[in-house]
Amino acid sequence: MESNLCFSQNLGFRTVEHLDSTLRPLLYTKRRHFNRVLVLASSAQTVGGVSVNPVYKPTPRNRELRTPHSGYHFDGSTRRFFEGWYFRVSIPERKQSFCIIYSVENPAFKKKLSSLEVAQHGPRFTGVGVQILGADDKYMCHYSEESSNFWGSRHELMLGNTFRADKGSQPPTKEVPPQEFNRRVSEGFQVTPLWHQGCIHDDGRTNFAETVKSARWEYSTRPVYGWGNVGSKQNSTAGWLAAFPVFEPHWQICMAGGLSTGWIEWDGERFEFQDAPSYSEKNWGGAFPRKWFWVQCNVFEGATGEVALTAGGGLRQLPVLDSFENAAMIGIHYDGILYEFVPWNGVVSWEISQWGYWYFAAENQTHMVELKATTNYPGTTLRAPTSEAGLAPACKDTCFGELTLQLWERRYDGTKGKMILDVTSDMAALEVGGGPWFNTWKAKTATPELLRRTLNVPVDVDGLFGSVPFFKPPGL
Repeated sequence: MESNLCFSQNLGFRTVEHLDSTLRPLLYTKRRHFNRVLVLASSAQTVGGVSVNPVYKPTPRNRELRTPHSGYHFDGSTRRFFEGWYFRVSIPERKQSFCIIYSVENPAFKKKLSSLEVAQHGPRFTGVGVQILGADDKYMCHYSEESSNFWGSRHELMLGNTFRADKGSQPPTKEVPPQEFNRRVSEGFQVTPLWHQGCIHDDGRTNFAETVKSARWEYSTRPVYGWGNVGSKQNSTAGWLAAFPVFEPHWQICMAGGLSTGWIEWDGERFEFQDAPSYSEKNWGGAFPRKWFWVQCNVFEGATGEVALTAGGGLRQLPVLDSFENAAMIGIHYDGILYEFVPWNGVVSWEISQWGYWYFAAENQTHMVELKATTNYPGTTLRAPTSEAGLAPACKDTCFGELTLQLWERRYDGTKGKMILDVTSDMAALEVGGGPWFNTWKAKTATPELLRRTLNVPVDVDGLFGSVPFFKPPGL
């Protein structure tokens, strides 16, 4: 049988259960986290006699912290469509992050369109892509115009793809145990809320960034924050209208914070970690916004509890009104509570430069927040789904952002009250995308009053379909 170039069947580690599984997870603060993350040389197999090899667990039904829109949103139609997933693991001791990004485009067409299909449906870009922004902001990408071996779960955060199957093996079409995946897949990936593994080689098409030749990874994740208060029903990041194909593209934070254990091999170096802060989100729709910005961080100094931050926004189209709106949000998880600043509960303003400076200020009826992020790093160009060119260079990112975050209670007169958070980080992920970016973008959310009132209506879309699951939209 052809040798498997990506996966070793004997990694020299023994499988053990996670330590301190009964302890309350202490993530997101470097002071607490420093002694819990283990980053080892590739030759080291254990620390204190305990393996950091990840433990696989199948995804349970009705899992805790599942957010709406965890599933794959493709509805089978031939309309323009993409879906993308973003997973990040941060390693504070090494000051390094790994961002693994998956995308599928126009999956109604399993391979590049024929001339007849182009005449019938118009031009479409097809395929599956994997991008990684890894240690030192280096980059790699593997892309195929075919999606016949891509699979996604309709209602759960589970997906995978086989770029190259092992000789004589059939590509998986659902979640499989890691040993079986290693036997059947020479190049590809699978990811669930609890497990993530894969192997890719750079396809040599990138001439705009410093690339590495190959990467492989295998790690487990224990979710701690979804998108909502701990112990409560989790929320849709973009409101209940995200269940319908309007105001695209849609955005869902699937896991604001979790603890990941395992390893990533990158450019010949092996990074091993235990209980490393991790994060996941997704987008879907016709294409990315005209232009956008984004900040994410879950490693902080100065906090006495767990902190996870996501902020972002863009210029998106309102299809019904045939116009564009400035949309933005800030979400902070701290001590089990989600502090959410969105256009339908307050006002978010921002000042974002073409590169190097991000500033947000927001308030709702009960709280106020300010955050500022800067970077002296040049950033790395990444690809994003575009309507004009498919998966194409369209944004710039770094994981070496300096960030300050302050959160206050809001007094009755609209002034700042008691300070809840005053924290800093030097591991923020920062992004600007789309364009053109001719100058600094200063704006604030400007949601039409009718739309604001509509989004404030307490509609439980997931619950509405509970009695008729057959009609439940894909992805929800």
